[in-house]
Amino acid sequence: MKELTIISGKGGTGKTSVVASFAALAENKVLADADVDAADLHLILAPEIKHEEDFRGGRTAQIDLEKCIECGECLDYCQFNAIGSDFVVNKIDCEGCGVCVHFCPVDAIDFPQNICGKWYISETRCGPMVHAKLGIAEENSGLLVSLVRNQAKVLAEERGFETIVVDGPPGIGCPVIASITGTSAVLIVTEPTLSGLHDLKRVGGLADHFKIPTLVCVNKFDLNEDMSNQIADYCAQNQIELVGRIPYDTAVTHAMVAGKSIVEFADGDVSKAIEGIWSRVEHYMKDSS
Repeated sequence: MKELTIISGKGGTGKTSVVASFAALAENKVLADADVDAADLHLILAPEIKHEEDFRGGRTAQIDLEKCIECGECLDYCQFNAIGSDFVVNKIDCEGCGVCVHFCPVDAIDFPQNICGKWYISETRCGPMVHAKLGIAEENSGLLVSLVRNQAKVLAEERGFETIVVDGPPGIGCPVIASITGTSAVLIVTEPTLSGLHDLKRVGGLADHFKIPTLVCVNKFDLNEDMSNQIADYCAQNQIELVGRIPYDTAVTHAMVAGKSIVEFADGDVSKAIEGIWSRVEHYMKDSS
């Protein structure tokens, strides 16, 4: 089984638009939206939810006032001042460290897991998809990303599919690490700007640290061809395969408004470029077997 994770050094590079097109082009695959903090692949693929579960992660202390003897041990040990003088825990301030639970002499503090969001298994016109929604201001996004990837693998095994295409989160933080660790290859979508090159170096360095094969494509390359060439030079100098360049076209925006990927919407230069990129990525993953 091969797993391709598409990432970017920052948001707004067109990563999800590329993933949506890959979803339309690839065969026998499971899709996974691992950008759980700001999932948006569903906006294009319109999934029909078949299975839904709560996501639980982290814990928050709860003091049972009927058992509490108001000894003050929890107040003394809490480093986050999350417990008031009335021995009520402020859920926002509580970091879930569990120190108060450990030291309470009368076991008056419960420590239940929080419901932080939901995850789903859905069907789309492009095939099955696993996706999730993290609650507002909730933590443990890396844990939810891992859950989404694991469920996608289970689904692929059940259906006998050989490929998983993952829409990863942007940046270099914990959710990104959770989305690329152990994946077969990453495709970095970048843009022809100075910040695009800078972010490419950061996220490329992260993939290199975990020894994950890395591919790059440049979106909207013709808006700044000099910078696109600098990105190509950087890839060549660092033995990173540049698998393609995608031109700028307002048709991409029209496709999103229509709820379609660009390869479903129009047969123009952008679609041809993405089709070529997918072909090269697909061959790369087969050759690396």
